[in-house]
Amino acid sequence: MKVTRSNIVTAIAALILVAALPSAIRDTFETGRLYLFSRRFLDELPQRFTGPGRFRFILQPSIAILIGLRGGLADARAGRPAYLYGLLMGGENRRDLIRSGWVAVRNLVGMGIVLDAVARALTNRVAAAFGRGRGA
Repeated sequence: MKVTRSNIVTAIAALILVAALPSAIRDTFETGRLYLFSRRFLDELPQRFTGPGRFRFILQPSIAILIGLRGGLADARAGRPAYLYGLLMGGENRRDLIRSGWVAVRNLVGMGIVLDAVARALTNRVAAAFGRGRGA
């Protein structure tokens, strides 16, 4: 496997998920429910838009848009059709398009995980500095 930016981002995201797993499992056993599907998650959701972590709701979609634009421009420069059109109409290249789509989605999800971890670490550090406990 070659060392590429994509593989590095994927490896870092996987490490972040592996590091978070013990805490998530412990919380699930202690509370008897998955946080994502809990009432607590829904109650805390509006606070995420106004709390110290709100910047990531601007940063992550912006990065996703930039990654999408970069991929679209690369396709246009290479003379390839738009991704969805090529996937639906270009039968001979479908396998390559699915593979490139998987890589693009992998990069996007990996960057989202890394950015979320960085934002969470920064908000926790700022909140601790001001004596507010854990950040959003």
